[in-house]
Amino acid sequence: MPEPRSLVPADPATRAVAPSEDAVREIVRRIVDATLAGGVTATPAAAPASGGAPASTPAAQERIAIAIGADHGGAALKDRIGQVLAESGFAVQDCGTHGSAPVDYPDFAHAVARLVADGTCRWGVIVDGAGIGSCMVANKVPGVRAALCHDLSSARNSREHNHANVLTLGAGFLGEALAIEIVRAWLGTAWGPGRHAARVEKIMDVERRYMRPAGEGRTG
Repeated sequence: MPEPRSLVPADPATRAVAPSEDAVREIVRRIVDATLAGGVTATPAAAPASGGAPASTPAAQERIAIAIGADHGGAALKDRIGQVLAESGFAVQDCGTHGSAPVDYPDFAHAVARLVADGTCRWGVIVDGAGIGSCMVANKVPGVRAALCHDLSSARNSREHNHANVLTLGAGFLGEALAIEIVRAWLGTAWGPGRHAARVEKIMDVERRYMRPAGEGRTG
């Protein structure tokens, strides 16, 4: 979601007060909560111009794309999460697996992470038995910040503090209801820049350091 624009009118008497970061995060949380609960289009319409009718653009009507994937241990929960997301208006791209036959979680974690990294999907949700292995795989893909979350607090923290763009879940440790609430909390929490931005940039700087060819400034 783009950051709110600060408009400075020529007349100081009509100058609008920009909303605080907390206010913006609360607005985002309410929008996503309403989306998940009511099956409406995930992307809100563009804000109307001052004194005018709501803007109507193709981009405003596009649905937010979310990639989902799982191994055999998380397939059933992945299907349920995908159903909830689709009913809520998200464009869900299911990377599999689609049954209980044993498969290897790295294949599906990689497929989801790649779609997030290349911009095809805004976010990704991956489910395996514990969520640990899929998190490790996803974080090998440049541009991905995957977080294994096991409760609502860790879900919110990973979004607000760490700008996570992939969520991993352990089906063996979570019931369906809690898992869906974690997804709801994760999607409903906005990235809070400010003091967190410099720390996330350091995370990405470490990634860039190890992506450099040997001999080009790598310090270990």
